[in-house]
Amino acid sequence: MSNFSRRDFIKLSGNILGFAALSGLTPNCHKNEAVLGKRPGFKYAMCNESMAELSWAEQCRIVSEAGYRGIEIASFTLVKKGVQEITQARRKEMVSIMKNAGLDCVGLHWLLTPPPKGLHFTTPDTEVRRKTVAYLDALIDFCGDLGGSRMIFGSPKQRDTRGISVEQAKNYFAEGLLSVADHAQQRGIEILIEPLGKRATDVINTLAEASEMMNRINHPAVKTMFDFNNTVDETEPYDVLLRKYYMHIHHVHVQEMGGKHLGTGNAVNDYVKAFQVLKDMRYNHWISLEVFDFTPGGKKIANESMRTLKQIEGKLT
Repeated sequence: MSNFSRRDFIKLSGNILGFAALSGLTPNCHKNEAVLGKRPGFKYAMCNESMAELSWAEQCRIVSEAGYRGIEIASFTLVKKGVQEITQARRKEMVSIMKNAGLDCVGLHWLLTPPPKGLHFTTPDTEVRRKTVAYLDALIDFCGDLGGSRMIFGSPKQRDTRGISVEQAKNYFAEGLLSVADHAQQRGIEILIEPLGKRATDVINTLAEASEMMNRINHPAVKTMFDFNNTVDETEPYDVLLRKYYMHIHHVHVQEMGGKHLGTGNAVNDYVKAFQVLKDMRYNHWISLEVFDFTPGGKKIANESMRTLKQIEGKLT
């Protein structure tokens, strides 16, 4: 090692970068850090629905230029009737656009939000459940074709009780997810049960309930996730929840409480303990920005939120 000169190091570094270029890899900082053996930090992504009026290429450009490494897709923003209308050629084109922007596809969320209309996962109507499960199967293939690995099952209006008991709705929920779990696993996808507050749905409101459902299904393709905004029915702080359910949490959604973009509230202070837990536990799944107020526009949402995420990181030990 004593004979390994600075010139040798520069030459080796050039060879590494040259190999990356020849392999079609984007020579951005997080991949270089991985090559050099450093911890690359959190993997940040942004959900696309705040930019639905823009072209796919423009969405990817905004997300990438703001410093995110992935994009998470609400498929209803891309279609008129359903994902079946997105051809294989278009799917390949979408992947190419993502890669050219230096982005990875995280996966999908808002899975059952229309279009298409009339879907419901926990209805007592057998035919509607059948159609809904069939569409979930189609989403799995769409997600897989784009290179995504996560499907976040929120969709509150498509999973409420509809006149039946909560327990019966949970039975239908488990039955439906189990019926598609093998397909998801074959495509390299995890379906993540999203706990939602009672203000949104009466089926699965806490991480404890989501973990219980995950254990009931007992399939490696079914896990859960954490969303800061959806902790309204929890009785423990963010950091305690993250430690308690860490092994089950394979995705994180972040935004200000109430759904605005980061930097408009007190997340820069309130979320530090939670992010410290994620750092301490060496969390290596995605952290996606998901907002519900789109009025500032995608570019401002992306840039100001990333600035806040970096401020939070700066407070970690």
